[in-house]
Amino acid sequence: MDQTPTLQFFLGTKAQYIKTAPLLQYCDERGIDYRLIDSGQHHEIAATMRHELRVREPDVTLSTTGDISTIPSAIRWSLRLASRLIRRGRLRTEVFGDRTGICIIHGDTPSTLLAALMAWRSGLQVAHLEAGLRSWNWKHPFPEELIRVAVMRWAEVLYVPNPDARSNVERMTHRGDIVELGANTTHEPLADLDGVLHGATLAGEGRVLVTCHRVENLKHSSRLDQLVERIQRIAADHAVAFVVHGPTRGQLEQRGLLAPLLDHPGIDVIDLLDHESFVRLLCAAPFVITDGGSIQEEAAVLGVPTLLYRARSERPDGLDANVVLSGYDDAVISSFLDDPQAFRRPIDLPDVRPSVDVVEDLRARLARLG
Repeated sequence: MDQTPTLQFFLGTKAQYIKTAPLLQYCDERGIDYRLIDSGQHHEIAATMRHELRVREPDVTLSTTGDISTIPSAIRWSLRLASRLIRRGRLRTEVFGDRTGICIIHGDTPSTLLAALMAWRSGLQVAHLEAGLRSWNWKHPFPEELIRVAVMRWAEVLYVPNPDARSNVERMTHRGDIVELGANTTHEPLADLDGVLHGATLAGEGRVLVTCHRVENLKHSSRLDQLVERIQRIAADHAVAFVVHGPTRGQLEQRGLLAPLLDHPGIDVIDLLDHESFVRLLCAAPFVITDGGSIQEEAAVLGVPTLLYRARSERPDGLDANVVLSGYDDAVISSFLDDPQAFRRPIDLPDVRPSVDVVEDLRARLARLG
């Protein structure tokens, strides 16, 4: 085994690439050695993200079968990765290059949990980016809330984006060091799109943007039915762009809801986009309906009126300003849709670079390990 401690970034989803790219770019700028591991969860779109975000190719990719687009395929993919835990020596060699050090993971996806388990099994320390977000309800969001709790309890270092997140961790049983940052890394890739952010369509002249991918919505028939019904009503007055994940498209088709959306002249059903294209839609939208946490963060920075189609949110971003938590309450939803422009706010990009703080802290920890 090479005993030189090394940073090992373990990513797999579009959001993880977007939010971790600033760290990887800083490492490249400073000539800091690191390994990049791709879980293969979003294999095809990850390649697009790397090109767009100036991220190099991974040292190892654990699955090359295409994007995980259905729940059964997600289960099969998870089991394949979990099977690597059985043989510790092979895991350490094939995934982590037979190196010691720190494994950096992000967020609350299945790949987050699997990455943490693989790192612990291989004797690496775990650093959790975007730690401390809690809804304090196991079902909202599910399984993300459970994954966050499991990882936060056992990670050696927890990078929390704000005081609320620090307070959440301090209320829990945990063993890791808490490092509070001035913000999340969400805004750093947005700052690189300055021309997009200050383009001519910022006044909400584009299409209403809708996304939906969380289990508590896709597997709750009445919520999905009601969302589709509202989209169709909105499309009578506004053009709508409905950006769908693979599992979302599958659930809509299974429930007979996809064909009416595809046939509606005012609705475009769009597969996942590269980051710049999505940000263009977001900036131009008169308003947004979403259940996505990362989209909530981006919309909060951009000041776009946003209806959060969830019962709870683990993020404070934009709440009581441009983001309205629906709670699936018809009165709240109707009030927002009656006058969404009342919630528009100016762009507010934080003047901090949390990615630099994270990498420099990681370098100091590596030096102590060495």
